[in-house]
Amino acid sequence: MSSSKHVVFDIVGTLVAYDHVFDAIDTRLGDRLRAEGIKPRLLGYTWMEAAEREYTNLSLAQSYVPFGEVFRALFYRMLWMAGIAEPRTWASAEDLEYIMAEYQLLKFRPDAAECVQKLRDAGFTVWAFTAADINRVGGYFKNAGVELPAENLLSCDDVGVGKPDLEAYRPLLEKLKSENDGKTPWFAAAHMWDVSAARKAGFKGAYCSVWEKESLSELFGEMDVMDDTLPGMADKIIAHQASS
Repeated sequence: MSSSKHVVFDIVGTLVAYDHVFDAIDTRLGDRLRAEGIKPRLLGYTWMEAAEREYTNLSLAQSYVPFGEVFRALFYRMLWMAGIAEPRTWASAEDLEYIMAEYQLLKFRPDAAECVQKLRDAGFTVWAFTAADINRVGGYFKNAGVELPAENLLSCDDVGVGKPDLEAYRPLLEKLKSENDGKTPWFAAAHMWDVSAARKAGFKGAYCSVWEKESLSELFGEMDVMDDTLPGMADKIIAHQASS
């Protein structure tokens, strides 16, 4: 018998950390970047953030492009914006290929598997909904030794609508509600923009500040549960569900 309790996770940035790709930027370009007064981690963060913006803009314009393609395409623009006068001579195609290859190898946060297991032990079915490529994200689970049925892993690529468009969340929300007597499922993320949009679409919202540190609740509002750690967030989801 299937569970009537469901939690949908964002993956990259939430269960999976960005640290590996930041380290790859440092390994490949770190000394050259620091010579230009550019911190490798800050370049990585701004590259990721700019890619999320352009990915969203393309989706809103009904010109959807998978996130990985957007991320790759922005590399030389980000170097230009960071102050590199001739990005395509300063960094080679091989530099970019190295970073993109390492991007395929992002790792689970140390306590992410514990978070997932806590919820499963409490009777929740765990789902993953990502803006990333399904094969890449499936690899993150496999490499971490965390089982996730293929049918429980969904991507914005499936429908060509990117988060945080509310229409991106609704198909899975409606599926889970219709199969569970209208019970509201959870959406959990370490991106406040993501979980707040999912909550507006109709999910219960669970936020973990492990990535962003500052929740900016004055902008996004309060979520149903919030915690500084993934296992702590799981505990609060379980407690909230039990009391409702």
